[in-house]
Amino acid sequence: MPDPLVSVVLPTYKRPGKLRSAARSVAEQTYSNIELMVVDDHSPQPAADTLAGESLEGIEVNCVRHDQNRGANRARNTGIQRAEGEYIALLDDDDAWDPDKIARQVTEMEESPDSVGVVYTGCEYDYGDYTRDVIFTAEGEVTKDLLLGESFGEFSTLMVAADIIPQAGLPDERFPSWQDREWLIRLSLHTEFRVIPEVLTRRDCPEGTDRISNNYADKRDISYPLMVEKHRGLAARYGRKYERAFLASLLFILGQEALRARAYSDARTQLVKSVYYWPFRTDRWMFALAALGGRFSYKPAKNAMKTLNSMKTEAITK
Repeated sequence: MPDPLVSVVLPTYKRPGKLRSAARSVAEQTYSNIELMVVDDHSPQPAADTLAGESLEGIEVNCVRHDQNRGANRARNTGIQRAEGEYIALLDDDDAWDPDKIARQVTEMEESPDSVGVVYTGCEYDYGDYTRDVIFTAEGEVTKDLLLGESFGEFSTLMVAADIIPQAGLPDERFPSWQDREWLIRLSLHTEFRVIPEVLTRRDCPEGTDRISNNYADKRDISYPLMVEKHRGLAARYGRKYERAFLASLLFILGQEALRARAYSDARTQLVKSVYYWPFRTDRWMFALAALGGRFSYKPAKNAMKTLNSMKTEAITK
């Protein structure tokens, strides 16, 4: 049997250096049957020109260019819709992969029961002044885990069986953030997950950049209400426990983002609500306490956390 085709969808905009690095990490995969679908969201320098001088032998490279800037979500969906592979792997242009990532995921897919349609990996997060390795553990039927706020990888850690996507639908383009987790919830209703408990994905997450994921106001005003609208009813069907835990997990993430954005009043409100809805997580109590004094309490707590993270040598398991 020939190796199944894997379509790698790589949306990009205005980051030629990072695009070249991401594309090289695809070309360096030990798995050979790959088509790289680069979706250029109308960058000033076309992605095809950026990659023209790169050594990307061994993989098929297709560049699709939007006629106007439509956002990362639309670019990602353009790539998924045009992909021809049996499996779809997603890679943001500022992330990279270990050379064995695709091979390991394909093997896991091929050796798993037909009920498995998503395989994801552990991830290294680079925050600029320190890195953190995270090993995820949730697998099988994971809908309840997602509603409870358990940790999962983001788009760049995923491989999805293409035949599952029509059932779950494409990532929701209305979300300026959280679209990966929202999509995972819908995928989980149609398939089981498997995790490779190794760091095979690397994400660039420096604070203070213009990353969309750092836009707190959009998360508060758009992503949070949309997530509640779409999935609170699902959580409630599993019982009051899951509804409360679902709301608490969203408020906790929102409260953390408010702290990073220095919106301390918002942070206090959201983190206290998170503890109210689900008071069984010590990390949420710690953040709520750190937010009580605004910048006077949060900054020392943040610096202490950075110091602890920089001293850790082992991966965090979640």
